[in-house]
Amino acid sequence: MGPKAPETERDLFRQPLREQINLKHPLVRLADLIDWDRLSTAMSESFVSKRGRPATSARLIAGLLYLQHAFDLSDEEVVWQWVENPYWQVFTGETYLQTEPPIDPSSLTRWRKRLGEAGVEELLAETIDAAKRAGVIKAASVKRVIVDTTVMEKAIAHPTDSRLLERCREHLVKAAARHGLKLRQNYNREAPRLATQIGRYAHAKQYKRMKRALRTLRSRVGRVMRDVERQLDAVAVQSRTALEELIGRTKRILSQKPKDKNKLYALHAPEVECLAKGKARKPYEFGVKVSITTTHKEGLVLGARSMPGNPYDGHTLAEALEQAEILSETKPQIAIVDRGYRGVEVEGVKVYHPGLRRGITRGLRAMIRRRSAIEPAIGHMKADGKLDRNWLKGTLGDAMHAVLWSLSAFLWARRLKRRYPRACVNRSPNRIANWFMADFQSKAARTDLASTLRNASQSSLMAASSLGK
Repeated sequence: MGPKAPETERDLFRQPLREQINLKHPLVRLADLIDWDRLSTAMSESFVSKRGRPATSARLIAGLLYLQHAFDLSDEEVVWQWVENPYWQVFTGETYLQTEPPIDPSSLTRWRKRLGEAGVEELLAETIDAAKRAGVIKAASVKRVIVDTTVMEKAIAHPTDSRLLERCREHLVKAAARHGLKLRQNYNREAPRLATQIGRYAHAKQYKRMKRALRTLRSRVGRVMRDVERQLDAVAVQSRTALEELIGRTKRILSQKPKDKNKLYALHAPEVECLAKGKARKPYEFGVKVSITTTHKEGLVLGARSMPGNPYDGHTLAEALEQAEILSETKPQIAIVDRGYRGVEVEGVKVYHPGLRRGITRGLRAMIRRRSAIEPAIGHMKADGKLDRNWLKGTLGDAMHAVLWSLSAFLWARRLKRRYPRACVNRSPNRIANWFMADFQSKAARTDLASTLRNASQSSLMAASSLGK
């Protein structure tokens, strides 16, 4: 059944939250800018059945998803911090202070599955509309965009042959015990010891011993796999599909070579790809390529889409611009890209990249130089948001996470906090003094601490001498 309507009846003996908080808080202002009714209508379309208990309020779920990705929180953390923060409760539509969690954290997982990629794109589209209503961007700003790609890493361990083989054996042994299959040997003592020893040999650069131990471990995993495969007929039909899939992935890991393409890097996430980063600290990244589109002037995210298969950057440009056009309801006219997009053309869009010489005026050259503005935006999304690690499952999880972390409306709130500290907004002398003292201390920490202490000690001595006189 669809979401229930919010309660509007007032309680005579309780004071509303809006009468107790600062209405100038950025989250309160942002809550007034977002069209929650339109969001609720769009999210309610995912409910097909009209029976059963009414679902949770769509505004509550949308607000929790916004807060979760703005402050880089897990499902459990965002639910429990919601109880502690009255501004979060006002943002999600609560009238009175709540002292209990609004939902079970697992409800967010079910809502994400129900919404899908199209549903979370509605959340991103609403942040773009709210930015226009707030004057953060102009209507013409979406006609000039910057497009770039990055890697969204998956939540997997670093893939090594020994670890992958040991994980295969563990899952096969557990599956056999779950289905009542009797194994000749499970190697519960020998295989973990071999996997650990392989890592030690690799660290000591004793590669002959490492390869010998790896061959032994591979043979042990193969014996367990074949033992389970011979007994497949004894497994119920309903459970046989999952077991056959596990055996297929194990065969794939056993047969893959170091130089093979489309290797399996995680037993639970076969969609993970290896993308070369080319830096000494991190030669490779394991995840999926993501295309990001921002406005040229303000840097507001207009679109983000996962690109499985590690395609050439130029082949992703048309799809990225199409998504930005759908979400912003305006077709981009100019796209600024890097040299990785050279040679690509999109109908109706002028594509510029560094290195162009013919017909490039001084104004165009300045516009192209601003392409690098998207790099710190991506860095902040990875450092402050959830772009650095994707915990959602499967290819659909990649597509949804690419859109969810781009819900950057709350970056405006952070900018407001940085530009106009709450002490100065409230005009409280004590708070203003405390804020300036904190600012002084941060500056002192960045400069020579010894000279700062020396000056402070001299001033204290002068004050003491004046008091003595």
